[in-house]
Amino acid sequence: MAQEPSTRIGAKQIQMVGGLRALAQSRSRRERVPQTIGLSLNADDLTGDANHGNLGRMDTRFGREAGPAGRLQSIFPVNIAIADKNPMVLRALEALLTPDRRFNLLLMASDGAHFLRSLAHLPVSLGVIGWELPPLRATEIMQALAKRPASPKIVVYSGTKDTTAPAETLRLGGAGFVSKLSPPERLLEVFAAVAAGDMVFPFVDIHKVRPDPLTSLTHRERDLLAALETGQSNAQLAREFGVSINTVKFHLRNLFGKLDVRNRTQAICLYLETKR
Repeated sequence: MAQEPSTRIGAKQIQMVGGLRALAQSRSRRERVPQTIGLSLNADDLTGDANHGNLGRMDTRFGREAGPAGRLQSIFPVNIAIADKNPMVLRALEALLTPDRRFNLLLMASDGAHFLRSLAHLPVSLGVIGWELPPLRATEIMQALAKRPASPKIVVYSGTKDTTAPAETLRLGGAGFVSKLSPPERLLEVFAAVAAGDMVFPFVDIHKVRPDPLTSLTHRERDLLAALETGQSNAQLAREFGVSINTVKFHLRNLFGKLDVRNRTQAICLYLETKR
């Protein structure tokens, strides 16, 4: 089998794989030193002896946590994978993360499908994704990761106008949501906090967090539902999607079942409700 082309630059090897870029760190690269913001204590200062009381248990938000036998284990550097459909966003995130020794950028993907496939064989502990990653959405990615053991924590970094996005991210097990209007320093703070075990969200009324009925639909089913709003017949839908009328009927039955509705009218009403 032919090997993927790669280019070695310094201590990094950059591999291009079907729309994504994986950054593999060389084994010869010297070990990164954990960094923390606004703190200059070393392990000797946190031994937890009689003079220090409980200082041996340092809060995880400062980048360390108590390990077996009271030893301190560093949580940094954190292996990160990012996915965004905008190449400018990918480059900006790469420029932001690469100089920061707390983070180790392993993967840059331009779509959700490649992102999911790559996570199966990369030791990633923190994923940063956009809200829309054709052919997938962030909700579908989080649903897929929820079925995998030891999946990475997910932070959604998006400028979406969907006001339900933060609540949906929280409901589906995401660890954070950050607007693209936030300053870069804020983004790094969120990554560090999530890596340390925190959850970071804008204000979310938890009483209004409810399942979005459209998240269970496939991409084709969502397109079909949007087409129903135009009032097209089954024959017209078949011509638009390039399938048979029986196939349209099959997809409609699946669609109605997933939405728990009985007919087109109820499906369209539910679709319009979710768009408000």
